[in-house]
Amino acid sequence: MFDQINGLPVHALVLHAAVVLVPMLALVSVIYAFVPRWRPYVGWAAALLAVAAPTTAWVAVKSGEHLYDRLVGQGMQGPVLGILANHMNFGRRTLWFTVALGVATLVMLFFTVARTGRSLPRPAELVLAVVIVVLAAISAYYVFRTGDSGAHAVWGAA
Repeated sequence: MFDQINGLPVHALVLHAAVVLVPMLALVSVIYAFVPRWRPYVGWAAALLAVAAPTTAWVAVKSGEHLYDRLVGQGMQGPVLGILANHMNFGRRTLWFTVALGVATLVMLFFTVARTGRSLPRPAELVLAVVIVVLAAISAYYVFRTGDSGAHAVWGAA
């Protein structure tokens, strides 16, 4: 499932979804957290991205692990394996911070959707908003580092 589709590595096909959706989740979750008047307009996007971004990050990590195993099985060796290991570590960090951001966003949504009658005390909402900003910044940082290290692994330092 995570290895190939029509002879192409799944990783090459799905990684771009994570590269797009993780930063979108970061942006939309911060907007949702700090611009209450926009919540009715971006809430649906925040909810979808809170699920889709971690899912695509997970598929990218799993498919990357399968690609790595395939390359090693085909005899790849040398310094490139260290570069790929570094890339994989960044990818795993991206995954975990994106999962945390998705969960924090869903918690914020759960307590701020007006029709539910649930609400957080204002200080708790502010703390959660700050947590979302921190997780959004870290997720965006790691998706950049992961992509940059992957590009260097594939294309070299050029």
